Amino acid sequence: MSGSTSWVRRFLFEGLDIRGALVRLDDVWQALQAGRDYPPEVARVLGQMCAVSTIIAGNLKQPGRLTFQIHGDGPLHLLVVDCPESLNLRAMAKVDGPIQGEALTQLVGAGRMQLSLEMPSMREPYRSLVPLEGDSVAEVFEHYLTQSEQQPAALWLACDGEAACGLFLQKLPGADARDADGWDRVQHLASTVRPDELLGLDAEPLLVRLFNEEDVRLFAPREVSHDWPRDPQKVEDMLRSLGRDELDDILDEHGEVVVHDDLGNHTYRFEPDDIDALFDDDGDDDAPPTLH
Repeated sequence: MSGSTSWVRRFLFEGLDIRGALVRLDDVWQALQAGRDYPPEVARVLGQMCAVSTIIAGNLKQPGRLTFQIHGDGPLHLLVVDCPESLNLRAMAKVDGPIQGEALTQLVGAGRMQLSLEMPSMREPYRSLVPLEGDSVAEVFEHYLTQSEQQPAALWLACDGEAACGLFLQKLPGADARDADGWDRVQHLASTVRPDELLGLDAEPLLVRLFNEEDVRLFAPREVSHDWPRDPQKVEDMLRSLGRDELDDILDEHGEVVVHDDLGNHTYRFEPDDIDALFDDDGDDDAPPTLH
C-alpha cells in the first residue's frame, strides 16, 4: 500500500463457508468531510454508507462503478456514495432543515435508496430501487444484501470524526452442510463487537478478539482512495452551455459565478473577467481563465 490509512480486507472462515470483510476509512473519510460542516448525525450516516459501499464495490469482479443514492423528504434529503471497483471513493450529503433524531428514518423521512451499477459491458446502467427497511444503515443493507443475493448477511458499522469502519459477514450456500451451527455461532460472536473496537483496532487483533476459536484466513488489504482532482475544463464547458445571458444575470445578482462540485468537494469561482474570457472568440485557447 502507498501509505493510505484506508483499506478493505476480506476474510474467510475455513471450513464454514462464511465470508466477511473489514473496512477502515481514516484519511479518506477525513478528506470527504473537509470543509463540509455536516451535523454529527448526518456525518455518521454518510460515513457508515461509505464503509458499506466500499465493501460492496470491493466485491465487483470487473471494472465498474457502483452508486448508492438515498432520497427522502426529511432534513437529510439526499445522500450519494460513488465507488468504482478501484475503490476511489466519493460521497456527499445535502441537508435542509433542523435535525431531530438520530435514526435513519428520522433523518431521511419517507425515502428510498437507488442502486446504480455501470460497467463497460453494459449498454446502459443497471438501476434498482431499494426500500429503506430499518432504522439504521446496517439494517437497510442487511435487508438489501440478503434479498439481492439470497444469502443471509450481517453488518456492524461505526463512525466518528476520524474514521468510518465496518464488519461484514455473509453466509455462503454450503454453510449449513459444513457446520449446521456455524452461521449462528459466528453471528453471535460478531455481535459482541463494540463501536470503539471497530474504530480502534486493526484487522488482525479485531478478528482474534472476536473469533479466537475459529480458523480465519485474512486476505491482504486493498487500498481505498479519494483522488478526484479539480477539473476546470469540465466546469468551463458546463458554463458555456448555459449561455452568456444566464451567466450575466448571475453576475448582476451575486458579482461572481460560483460552482461547487459536491461529489469531488471542489469550489470554482469565476469573476466577470473570467466569464468574459470564456466567451472571447479571439482569446488564446491555451490560456484558461483564472480560477479562484
